[in-house]
Amino acid sequence: MKKTLSKITCAAAFLGMATMAGAAGYTEVEVTNGGSIVGSVSAGAQVSESKTYTISKDPEICGEGTREVNFVRVNEGMLQDAVVFLSKVGEGKAFPPELATLTLKQEGCEFAPALGVMSNLGELTALNADHTLHNIHTYELIGNARRTVMNVSQPNAGDEVTKKVKLRKGNGMKVECDAHDFMHSFVFVARNPYFAVVDENGQFSIGDIPAGSYQIMVWHGFLGEVKGGTVEVTAGGETTVDLTY
Repeated sequence: MKKTLSKITCAAAFLGMATMAGAAGYTEVEVTNGGSIVGSVSAGAQVSESKTYTISKDPEICGEGTREVNFVRVNEGMLQDAVVFLSKVGEGKAFPPELATLTLKQEGCEFAPALGVMSNLGELTALNADHTLHNIHTYELIGNARRTVMNVSQPNAGDEVTKKVKLRKGNGMKVECDAHDFMHSFVFVARNPYFAVVDENGQFSIGDIPAGSYQIMVWHGFLGEVKGGTVEVTAGGETTVDLTY
């Protein structure tokens, strides 16, 4: 069974208030005959955005000259690095075990991964693989504001720190290095397991969803969050939602 929604255009505005519920407020239950949501996220009028930074320190490790950081990537009109998720889901399938932890590696004065995912109340580990000082600074993104989650100096190669992440209102974090202004990455922090990172073609798929009505949203670390409207999921059915940022 397949159900198709007409195209939903997201209002390109930051959300000042997001759900307060965390992973601790989500109940894992057995889902039988769940439905799915598939679709795409197009960039709309949004174009690729990048910034060029001068590498002014540690050139033997970080490289020489300049570094271009791609904050917004658009591939043939489709938005990259976006996460589609369902908000305020009270119960459903279990969280994948791998979401409980995330390791951010600093190597060559770059963060890897550039876009990470983890569950709220999970553990974030920062690992310095460079022979120079890094200072990892993570911020919870809450609308146009941001709040420090982790701010730790790692002066030596091999330094490692782990912190439990508990976001208050936001659904993601920005990661920076206070010692190198050209180091940037983002982390989506899931409050339930019903989310998907779009692929290189802007496509996504979310499965095993209990039948019901849900608010679908799009998160992008640089562009912010947008609401995508209400989606009806039927038991065993597939709903198609094509979103435009």
